[in-house]
Amino acid sequence: MSHAIFITGTDTGVGKSIASAVIALLLRRQGHAVGIMKPVTSGCPERDGALVSEDAELLGFAAGVTLSPDCTPYLLREPLAPSIAATLDGVRIDFQVIREAYLRIARQYEYVIVEGAGGLMVPLAGGLLMSDLAAHLGLPIAVVARPGLGTINHTLLTTFSARNLGLEVKGVIINRYPESPDQAAEYAPHLIASLCGSPLLGVFPEVQADDGRKVVEGVADLLEREPATAVMLRELFS
Repeated sequence: MSHAIFITGTDTGVGKSIASAVIALLLRRQGHAVGIMKPVTSGCPERDGALVSEDAELLGFAAGVTLSPDCTPYLLREPLAPSIAATLDGVRIDFQVIREAYLRIARQYEYVIVEGAGGLMVPLAGGLLMSDLAAHLGLPIAVVARPGLGTINHTLLTTFSARNLGLEVKGVIINRYPESPDQAAEYAPHLIASLCGSPLLGVFPEVQADDGRKVVEGVADLLEREPATAVMLRELFS
């Protein structure tokens, strides 16, 4: 079985897909076989008569793999909480279906990156939350946070809740850190590292580009120059 991590966020829109893809690309550049999974995607566009997960496509690009149905068990049309989007599509999200798909992927790859949707408290089905899915898969989590005002509160709430729910928190990644941070962003990494009870695994720089793939490649290029990146990858999958 592979080394695996479940990537969650402090909120939707914090850049989980970018951060997850960067990790996948860094591992692939080191010569590792990387599998990816986006168990539930809502807000999927339709292409050639089928729904697609753009998040999973970005992960597949970074990992260098062709997406299989196991990579995206649940594709939902509406950009809503998964439990509502699934109901509107007449679908029931089944954790066992996701687990069986994950296990098939895990048997094939040295590393597996599983990206959640939104944060840990996002509802999936019948009162079950994203945190329950991470626990059902038996995976530790890494938390992606934004650098701006409010991030300390959101990050601490996420890491504290995760531990209270019995999840292992590998650490926090601050994503899209600006080249010229304001005061809130300047102090956020230190305060998060000192207060959240989990390691600050990395600070991913903000890269401006017109395409997500270019952003992922740009961030990975910068991180490869940093000795701390090797430590981050070791801590994520230890």
